[in-house]
Amino acid sequence: MGHSAAVCDHRASFELTKDWNGIEQVELRNPQGASARVSLYGGQVLSWRNERGEELLFTSSKSIFKSPKAMRGGISICFPQFGNCGSPDQNGFARNKIWTIENNPPPLHPNDSVGKSFVDLLLKPAEEDLKCWPHSFELRLRVALASDGNLILISRARNINGKPFSFSFSYHTHFSVSDISEVRVEGLETLDYLDNLCQKERFTEQGDAITFESEVDRVYLSSPQCVAVLDHEKKRTYVIRKEGLPDIVVWNPWEKKSKAMADFGDEEYKQMVCVAGAAIENKITLKPREEWTGRIELAAVPSSFCTDFLDPHLNFF
Repeated sequence: MGHSAAVCDHRASFELTKDWNGIEQVELRNPQGASARVSLYGGQVLSWRNERGEELLFTSSKSIFKSPKAMRGGISICFPQFGNCGSPDQNGFARNKIWTIENNPPPLHPNDSVGKSFVDLLLKPAEEDLKCWPHSFELRLRVALASDGNLILISRARNINGKPFSFSFSYHTHFSVSDISEVRVEGLETLDYLDNLCQKERFTEQGDAITFESEVDRVYLSSPQCVAVLDHEKKRTYVIRKEGLPDIVVWNPWEKKSKAMADFGDEEYKQMVCVAGAAIENKITLKPREEWTGRIELAAVPSSFCTDFLDPHLNFF
């Protein structure tokens, strides 16, 4: 498949391996020792570690990582839908398909390549996909690990159909936390949200931060470019910076739902929170030959350093 060409062209610390199902995975590393691991099954990021080797993403110990099931955790690509609507596949079929490594993708801005270890993946619809969602597309994904350890995901969806189509999208990101009761999500105060526990009824956030005392399953609308997840026990803050993704999903299944999920440990809800950049309320519509780009950059920093990261006037991209 020419994987070695991808390595040389990208000048990346890049290793290709196979998992226990024989599915190829890409390991990205930076000179400081940070790493990320990406599966070609679903284009899913399975691991993101800092320079000390600490895992920053949650993956369930009971995950079922075998087709047609996506692994519970990491960062999964939800396309062309999110949730139980619009297609037979909950959260879309992209996360349940084998992607290919693309050696010569259409170019991105040089800033998205210089000083980064990265891999480019491509998904095109198979015949079975066109039966349930009859639109021809190309979905590209770049996963990049920067020299500072930040993780960047850039998706590009292109309409190669003869007619317009609309889709939803989410980077379903599961962060590893010490104790969910010690976690706050900041940056979403005063925003409207759709509560999936109340038939998507619309509410306005009243708190100065989101904290967790029971199940949470919400889509925050028209959210800012930058959102933070504060883990008080670890004194660590995850900073999520996004573009082309107006919404933010916040999810934690809590105790009752955790026990009902076969691929999730009964107590694992305490060690994770999902905070995901998304486009859900207003679907993205592409005319023939149009392309959409959405991206996130994730940073894990000491909580005392996060003030600068939340400055809305900083230009991250």
